[in-house]
Amino acid sequence: MNIQIRIKASGGPEQLEASNCLPQQPGPGEIRLRQRAIGVNFLDIYHRSGHYPLPSPCIPGVEGAGVVEALGAGVEGIRVGDRVVYAGVPGAYASTRLLPAWRAVRLPEEIPFEVAATSMLRGLTTHMLLTVSYPVGAGSTLLVHAAAGGLGGMLTRWANRLGASVIATTSNQEKATMAMANGADHVIVGRDADIVGEISNLTNGRGADFAIDGIGGDMLRKSLKCVRPFGAVASIGWVAGPVPPIEMEELGTVSLAKPSVMAYSADRERYRDATEAVLHALRDGLTAEIGGQYRLVDAARAHRALESGQTTGSLVLLA
Repeated sequence: MNIQIRIKASGGPEQLEASNCLPQQPGPGEIRLRQRAIGVNFLDIYHRSGHYPLPSPCIPGVEGAGVVEALGAGVEGIRVGDRVVYAGVPGAYASTRLLPAWRAVRLPEEIPFEVAATSMLRGLTTHMLLTVSYPVGAGSTLLVHAAAGGLGGMLTRWANRLGASVIATTSNQEKATMAMANGADHVIVGRDADIVGEISNLTNGRGADFAIDGIGGDMLRKSLKCVRPFGAVASIGWVAGPVPPIEMEELGTVSLAKPSVMAYSADRERYRDATEAVLHALRDGLTAEIGGQYRLVDAARAHRALESGQTTGSLVLLA
């Protein structure tokens, strides 16, 4: 059966609708991919809710992995039957999809489809944050929120590999245990914890060099206070809701950016270099942990689970 999941209208998970469809013929420079696994990300929820509306036919999902099924005119370097992974292109919630050939990255046999499908976007995000947003290296101190999640776990392990120290935050003790297993040096537990005070104590009053905030809401203002003078904060998500207006005076000497992995991966040269780095990391075992698997037709259930805040690791749809 060939199905796709469309967003009927902006709103909750109930707006995701499965329908039968026919495989499409790829155009010039395109491939048709028979998907095996599809990553579920908070970006998909932002697309579904209307925060970032998708153009018609409104099929969410921006990463997946599968087998090349057909080639369009002019495609070189890829063959029918190749295992590939991709990220950064909406339309992933489907059994088959068309994809620009340059987005398809050959997937080594030793890396399972579900691991690749849940690691590529997070890997690209991690590469962007730790190289472009802030040059993380030996001796750097990072503040990583939601460190038990798929992205938080990968950020922590990758930062460790670079020789950095990670101060993580989690909502409960169970997730704190997972953050420590991911390599966090310290974990601040609880939504009401005095994060600013804890960071000050853990860094002897200096503050973190770089804070990665995927929480949003009032947390971003706290993150700014956790960073040393001339440090940096990256705002990458709004799980807790929109960020209240921040005055320039509140920034002081701290740099604040809102980096976009979609824009990062749209640059063909950067995409090529970053995906190569991500594949190297995956071969070394630096993958996103899979916290739940769902059938493609059950995408709404996966969205409900992710929005509940009770999941750990990454969620994957099996096509």
